[in-house]
Amino acid sequence: MREAVRIAIDKKGSDPANTPIAALLVRDGELVSSGINRTAECCDATAHAEIDALRAGGKATGEMRIEGATLYSTLQPCGMCTMAAIWAGVSRIVFGAGREDVHEMYFEDRHLSTLDFVADAYKDDLSLEGGILSDDCARLYFRPWDYVPEDQQAND
Repeated sequence: MREAVRIAIDKKGSDPANTPIAALLVRDGELVSSGINRTAECCDATAHAEIDALRAGGKATGEMRIEGATLYSTLQPCGMCTMAAIWAGVSRIVFGAGREDVHEMYFEDRHLSTLDFVADAYKDDLSLEGGILSDDCARLYFRPWDYVPEDQQAND
């Protein structure tokens, strides 16, 4: 997780307005790929850090499924990223800051959580672990109590 935080800061800085989310894909103790949030830069709502890491992982391995891998993310993955990890055969998702640690704008699916997506997908061979270095990760984002003008919110 420390490496994910480092990549987030190195690539996007520590200003929450830049959405410095980073994700790593690790298998057998080896880094397969990494990704950062690039939604604004790419004008692409699917360019989340986890998706970026999964796409790079597919290219690095030559396979769509990266079974046995762990996906690390500085922020709890959204439903889209969780389902992508399921489709990619990821065995474990580890995240830093959770939904309760950050402003609600980071989660369009305000009433569903990553845990709900895993349960609904009947994916009992995927484990989730959250809160790893949560304070370090949460500092990268707007917090629940921060005022963020509506026009600066990614998910309105």
